[in-house]
Amino acid sequence: MTTTDATSPAEREPQTELVEWTAMLLDGLGLDPSDVDIDAVLALAGRAAHGVVRPAAPVTTFAVGYAAGLLIGAGLHDDGGGAERVDKTVAVDSVQRRADALLEEFTARRAPRE
Repeated sequence: MTTTDATSPAEREPQTELVEWTAMLLDGLGLDPSDVDIDAVLALAGRAAHGVVRPAAPVTTFAVGYAAGLLIGAGLHDDGGGAERVDKTVAVDSVQRRADALLEEFTARRAPRE
């Protein structure tokens, strides 16, 4: 996606920049934009950053994307009960849910004991 807007990136709405960047990135990587839920990725990154440490955000989102890609490539997803054949949306959702469960487990271990 290109734009003819002459304003500088600093003057533009951050969400607009994010949407345009994501569209350009996905197109450049040959990915379908409908396969990426920006809000879900940002929410997961936020939970990782606040539940662990800030640098956990990109590591977590990369690992989730990588794991989902491997499962999709194999035509599988794992909901914790074993891998089964399923479509890419279900694979991504299941990997995100697994990451959320791991984040909860990690933060629970770190919580001060009373």
